[in-house]
Amino acid sequence: MLTDHAPPRPLSYAAPALPLLSRTPGLWRGPLPWALAAGAVALLVLAPLAALGLEALQGSSGLWPHLLAYVLPQAILDTGLLLAGVGVLVVAIGTGAAWLVAAYEFPGRRLLDWALLLPLAVPTYIVAYAYLDLLHPVGPVQSAIRALFGVAHPRDLLLPDVRSLPGCILLLGFVLYPYVYLPTRALFLMQSANLVEAGRSLGLAPAAVFRRVALPLARPAIALGASLALLEALNDIGAAEFLGVRTLTVSIYATWVNRSDLPGAAAIALVMLVFVLALMAVERAARRRRGYAGAAQRPRRMSREPLTGAPALLALGLGILPVAVGFLAPAAYLAVEALQRVRFAGVSPTILREAFHTLLYSGIATLLATALGLVVAAGPRLFAGPGTWRIALVRCATLGYAMPGAILAIGLMPPLAGFDAALDGVSRALTGAGLGLVGLGTGVALVYAYVVRFLAVTVGSSEAGLARVPRSLGDAGRVLGRGAAATLAQIHLPLTWPAVLGGALLVFVDCVKELPATLLLRPLNVETLATHLYGEAARGTYEDGAVAALLIVAVGLAPVAVLLRMSTPKA
Repeated sequence: MLTDHAPPRPLSYAAPALPLLSRTPGLWRGPLPWALAAGAVALLVLAPLAALGLEALQGSSGLWPHLLAYVLPQAILDTGLLLAGVGVLVVAIGTGAAWLVAAYEFPGRRLLDWALLLPLAVPTYIVAYAYLDLLHPVGPVQSAIRALFGVAHPRDLLLPDVRSLPGCILLLGFVLYPYVYLPTRALFLMQSANLVEAGRSLGLAPAAVFRRVALPLARPAIALGASLALLEALNDIGAAEFLGVRTLTVSIYATWVNRSDLPGAAAIALVMLVFVLALMAVERAARRRRGYAGAAQRPRRMSREPLTGAPALLALGLGILPVAVGFLAPAAYLAVEALQRVRFAGVSPTILREAFHTLLYSGIATLLATALGLVVAAGPRLFAGPGTWRIALVRCATLGYAMPGAILAIGLMPPLAGFDAALDGVSRALTGAGLGLVGLGTGVALVYAYVVRFLAVTVGSSEAGLARVPRSLGDAGRVLGRGAAATLAQIHLPLTWPAVLGGALLVFVDCVKELPATLLLRPLNVETLATHLYGEAARGTYEDGAVAALLIVAVGLAPVAVLLRMSTPKA
């Protein structure tokens, strides 16, 4: 019994009060299930790389001498020149456009702010497809130029041919620059005004402020964006083949499709993988020791310098140019051609069937990639912080985004063929009847490739969403007896669904646009919108592919608004 002089008893937190706290979690309530799931995902991602190396080693003894003599020199040269030219172009256009909308105020700036992202909606092969017809010797552009100079025959006025390496570099550069523009613009908007104003107070001209203050600070963002753009250029197959550039990706496709030489295609893919690793190494080196710390208080935004008269018109013209080349011209061409096609022949049932196939495979892959990405990202969040082995599993699971579609497709063929053979053997032993193809040559292979290729997007978006949830909420759920799965489903997921949904949207659009993996792995006698467009361009029947191209562009417009919203810093 307590008296006035007796000290109070300390509160007790013994087992009867909260019995769940004293209960030792079972084996399956700890990190083991997550580790097994994340490990399985990592193995699914690493399997194509391992199979690629084994398949290349199984080639004939004369494989590598033949490749080194007749295939690789031209392919490596074209690929290197293409990446160098595209790299210079995307850095120049993307960084210049980002500084233009971040540092200056002029009529039309707000419109350009989001319009500069529009080329992201148009895949590179669609831009090449459109310009092949627009710039054809008997196309509208060259016909108008000849009419202007009074020239009747195309041979009497020879203009530069878009089917060339310089033409491919220009088109890819004007389509892929948003990869640099997006992160660089966000970094410029987040920079403290004091840094730029300090340069101005020291008497630096606007160009010197950009070169000596803003540009060095933006170097990490520029390096990241340029590496992503170059990976996309390396992954491209349609634009390069349409424009007559024999890159490593085109060589892989030709070796497999035309010669049915899987070891040869795998060997070229290994060489292409060296380019991927080199790009990643250059990007990391460019960002090394380039971290910057800001002030503890929220930095004041940089004030935009107003432009009027001729400078304002020049700024507007420079901003409109990449939008016009990378989006407006090809989109307008596709709209006109698609309208003419629909008026003449209506909407083809073939297009509807191909649209259904595209939505089906892209939708299934998006659901799987979103679920697996959430599981992989949640482990370090739910189980006592990001341990070294947990980080390693997450990184292995996200390696697929660095693998171009052609490499991934060639790497998937041997394990899928082995899986089909093993499953068929088991079925014959048990039932006496074979199963045929279950993985290779079916939708399973295509969905597998999509999931591995774009899993990094959903992992990244899930990690970003989970990082905003206070750890105390998860701890509270565990105190109340919720396991890891219940904590994730009932606490984290309701708070992170916008980020998860944004990642799913990006994956869906990427799956719709993906061409190299789809060409190599699509089911037998099945076409998607992307492969239909590729076939029409290869046959030269451009007007028949305009409807499919316009549908792909319409789907690609969806994430542009999401990306702009996500990349705009809060005031």
